[in-house]
Amino acid sequence: MGSCCTPDNSCSTNAAADATTAVAVADRTTTVYAVSGMTCGHCKSAVTQSVGELAGVLSVDVDVAAGRVTVTTGGAPDDAAIAAAVDDAGYELTGRA
Repeated sequence: MGSCCTPDNSCSTNAAADATTAVAVADRTTTVYAVSGMTCGHCKSAVTQSVGELAGVLSVDVDVAAGRVTVTTGGAPDDAAIAAAVDDAGYELTGRA
C-alpha cells in the first residue's frame, strides 16, 4: 500500500522526530515571571505575542489570574529582553516569580 501510516494511524516517521525533540528538551530553560496589569484575554494575547517573538523563546504561557508568565527558552533567558517585551505589550514585569 505504500503508506507511511501504521495500523493505529500514526506516522512511522514520528520515532525520529521524537528522538530529536528529546535532545532539544535538554537545552530548555523554563522561567516564571511576575507581571502586573494583566486582567483579560487580550492581555494574555498581547504578552504571549510580544514575548514569543523574541529570539530564543520556545514557548510562552500566561496565567492572567495569577499574574504569571512562564517562558521556555533554548538556553538561559534574557531577562532584560523579556522585560522589554512585556513593557512593549503594555504591562510591567516585576521580577521572577
